[in-house]
Amino acid sequence: TAVKRVLLLLCYFVALLQLRKMWSSKYLRSPLSRSLFSNVRHQGDEEHDKSQWYACDMELLPMCLQPSFVQSHLDVGTRAFLRQCSEKSSWLFVQIYYSLVTSVFGLFMSKTSINGLLGRGSMFVFSEEQFLRLLRVGPDWRAARVLDLGAGDGEVTKIVSPHFEEVYVTEVSPTMKWQLKKKQYRVLGIDEWQDTGFYYNMISCLNLLDRCDRPLTLLKDIRNALEPSEGRLILAVVLPFQPYVENGGRWERPSEYLEVTGETWEEQVASFSNDVFSKMGFAIESFTRLPYLCEGDLYNDHYVLDDVVFVLKLV
Repeated sequence: TAVKRVLLLLCYFVALLQLRKMWSSKYLRSPLSRSLFSNVRHQGDEEHDKSQWYACDMELLPMCLQPSFVQSHLDVGTRAFLRQCSEKSSWLFVQIYYSLVTSVFGLFMSKTSINGLLGRGSMFVFSEEQFLRLLRVGPDWRAARVLDLGAGDGEVTKIVSPHFEEVYVTEVSPTMKWQLKKKQYRVLGIDEWQDTGFYYNMISCLNLLDRCDRPLTLLKDIRNALEPSEGRLILAVVLPFQPYVENGGRWERPSEYLEVTGETWEEQVASFSNDVFSKMGFAIESFTRLPYLCEGDLYNDHYVLDDVVFVLKLV
């Protein structure tokens, strides 16, 4: 029995190695592979022009939005995250262990919760430099309270938190809550943060709007919880906008619908401004285009999606 287990484990390792070899080959560029990954793109080639992660065609933006665009670039913080991803992906036996645990625990746990348990799968939305440039403030800027909705493992929160006296977070996943408490953030319930009796100077809602069942209700709650005169919402959304929510292992359409139109990144940004924010009582103060990066696995160093990051004020 012990010999059979060892042989099965060896077969599993060999299969994973073959999959990694295949996934890294030219066949990844086939139409089948692209359809499997949808708009997730692995950036493994050094020749890839990462400047496209930050590109915006100003001519496709309405004149009223052009002054609000902040040009970002591949900075030191982003390079450091990519280098860390590359190093972790090269830890072969660690990645095999992660893959094995994910295969087993995936039968009864969400991938987010598994990542929280393993302490892996960290996301990167912006560096501190990009965050401050977007707010148009200096490194010494400080405010009272920030709330990070859907904070995950808190790695993105860690970039924002030094600029606030009080840091609050929310999260659904039990293992991610555990990670957040380890970092000593104040974890609020998903139905608690709206009724604390105080306002937040900033609320961050990063790549949550398209995975939320009631995005309109969420925006209303955020509006009511922000400090009326100086409160800001920093909102990141993956484009093209494709909302869906996980329900018992199935992916379903949200119960509330955001009317976002347009084919290009610029057209959808304009639609968010006209069709969503203006109707909800928000105005764009600044926005930028950034890559939404995620730590990779046995097959790829990292994964990337197209993000728009808005700074919104109340009107």
